[in-house]
Amino acid sequence: MRFAFYLLIPALSVFLTTAHAGWKRHVIAAGYENKTVIGGDFTGDGKTDVISGDCEFDRTILYAAPDWEPVVLETTVKSMHSAAFDVDGDGDLDYIGSRFTPGFIFWLENPDRPLTEKWRLHVIDDFADGGLNGSHGLITGDVDRDGKLDLIANGGMENGAFPDSLAWFKIPEDATQRWERNILAGGDAPGRNHYHGFGDVNGDGRPDAASAGKNMPRGNWFAWWEQPEDPRVPWTKHLVSEGEYGATNILIVDVNGDGKRDFIATRGHGSGVAWFENPTWERHPVNTRLAGPHSLAVADIDMDGDADAATCAKDSLTAAWFENDGKGGFTTHLIHEHQSSYDVRLIDMDGDGDLDLLNAGRDSLNVAWFENPLR
Repeated sequence: MRFAFYLLIPALSVFLTTAHAGWKRHVIAAGYENKTVIGGDFTGDGKTDVISGDCEFDRTILYAAPDWEPVVLETTVKSMHSAAFDVDGDGDLDYIGSRFTPGFIFWLENPDRPLTEKWRLHVIDDFADGGLNGSHGLITGDVDRDGKLDLIANGGMENGAFPDSLAWFKIPEDATQRWERNILAGGDAPGRNHYHGFGDVNGDGRPDAASAGKNMPRGNWFAWWEQPEDPRVPWTKHLVSEGEYGATNILIVDVNGDGKRDFIATRGHGSGVAWFENPTWERHPVNTRLAGPHSLAVADIDMDGDADAATCAKDSLTAAWFENDGKGGFTTHLIHEHQSSYDVRLIDMDGDGDLDLLNAGRDSLNVAWFENPLR
């Protein structure tokens, strides 16, 4: 049934500029539904490997470059989203995953021989033990400015100890123990909040957080939370925009080069991509046609010094990138048609110095990356 639906949706190339076409698709794996994917040098050989979450069989799978032979790391958790960094400070890259409901956030410890040894699972937070429920999005950043990465996650469900919430987690001295949970948004992030942004919005030197809510009656918004002097107390919510049907993604970046941090956002359970200009949050459309742009990544794709963006629309079945003219004017370019997605990452997959697009193809049942031809 998935493929019947997949083929009947019309391509959207008529709505896209194709001047920068030529992105080659490389399929890493196929045949299963996956909602998250992340790249990094997990094997320590200098090449970019890939870890994907198999939603059909609750597997976490490592694909080592360049041959992409699968290595199953975990078989008990269904991951909705993921992150990666050196959690335990031993010099290798560990994996962080989140299950939506019942909420469960965990990390997999990268062993000395990552292709043959077991990756040990450690619990960060667990709904069954009083933790968050509805853990949909993860993002990393140094919240308390101590030089160490922290984790921002969410409780997107309406039940449990922390409904409609956002939290940040600090790694304890022993990273294998439960992490310190700090609720930054307690009950004021309703509507099934989804993915998150992180950065200093107001220029006070303290990084802030942003999120989006997709469900009525209290959703359809983009907002940000201002970090107080003590990051362990609740943060102050500021609304960016309401009436944003199906709002899912929001990232913090200086779009127009004026030194202020703006927002780029998508309505992944609706349609459209837009950016909001600091400090008035004036809304500027980036693309109004793409349906279901559930994924969003921001970086300098064409290496001209400004922030571009990319998505793969799960309902339009179209991967695209948005070229910034440096002042917040965007041109949409086709990357690939007939490709669905739930999660994308901009990362140098082939070591040639530019950023490629890594994609978790939920409905197209594949893990694929698209080779940047712009260099």
